[in-house]
Amino acid sequence: MAPFKALVIDKTEAGQTVGFREFNEADLMDGDVTVLVSHSTLNYKDGLALTGKAPVVRRFPMIPGVDLVGTVEASSNPEFKPGDAVILNGWGLGETHLGAYAEKVRVKGDWLIPLPSGLTPHQAMAIGTAGYTAMLCLMALEKHGLKPERGPAIVTGAVGGVGSVAVALLARAGWHVIASTGRPEEADYLKGLGAGEILERSELTGPVRPLGKERWAAGVDTVGSIPLANVLSMTKYSGAVAACGLAAGMDLPATVAPFILRNVALLGVDSVMAPKALRLEAWNRLAHELDHDKLAAMTSTIPLNEVMEAGRRIVAGQIKGRVVVEIA
Repeated sequence: MAPFKALVIDKTEAGQTVGFREFNEADLMDGDVTVLVSHSTLNYKDGLALTGKAPVVRRFPMIPGVDLVGTVEASSNPEFKPGDAVILNGWGLGETHLGAYAEKVRVKGDWLIPLPSGLTPHQAMAIGTAGYTAMLCLMALEKHGLKPERGPAIVTGAVGGVGSVAVALLARAGWHVIASTGRPEEADYLKGLGAGEILERSELTGPVRPLGKERWAAGVDTVGSIPLANVLSMTKYSGAVAACGLAAGMDLPATVAPFILRNVALLGVDSVMAPKALRLEAWNRLAHELDHDKLAAMTSTIPLNEVMEAGRRIVAGQIKGRVVVEIA
């Protein structure tokens, strides 16, 4: 079995180390499908794993990378055969199961879905978990019964990966999008994605009032903590906020006032363990509803050997939009 290149995180008494090494197929973990990886991507969670800023990695040594697209090399799973193009998001990849920053992975076929027609491998990873999560948020708001005529939709952390795709998806669906960011110099970028207004992050980081002026009917929150509490306090009657991130913190210093006085709903959105039917629906919609030109405008591409530096930058809030990582 020929060795292949992988980026490996290890832990010693001196701390975490990250570097490239050769891996053998015999060292891969259990699974019924072996995939030759062509592309991955860089999410905030990947940055946390690469920098060790949060305990994302649960076993060592670990190959990071929570997303992949590639071609099936071998399969004992009846749903997949050699040559099939597939996507994987989550399911512990890069956390408990050897991940995508390698030329080859072995995984459970139940974790995979076919690459949707209409998307190239590069586009699929430009979307990645971030874009897939953004679609899950839009779907959660829709299933709650919310429509654009109810009022604006706010997106926090709008310049980030989830936020950028959320702005584009909501705008295409007809919403007036208020994009909240701490990087006002990116206003033109956000308006190019479809944002109708730019809201300075500072307006959401002040003291949290039980109830504020009603400003939006829906929200996609990628940051948590005080900004989410403020978003909830200013959500219109019977509105809802889909929460999917924690860039500002895991706490939620809110009161119950928005829930019991305005009938506001807080919708939790998880992308890691979402059932297959939901994954297929989300990816099918992404293939047909996300403007490919806007996707290209928010995407940059790097080789695998630059992913460690990019990981440091995404944790520092210095990455705009989406980053595709070329593996092969």
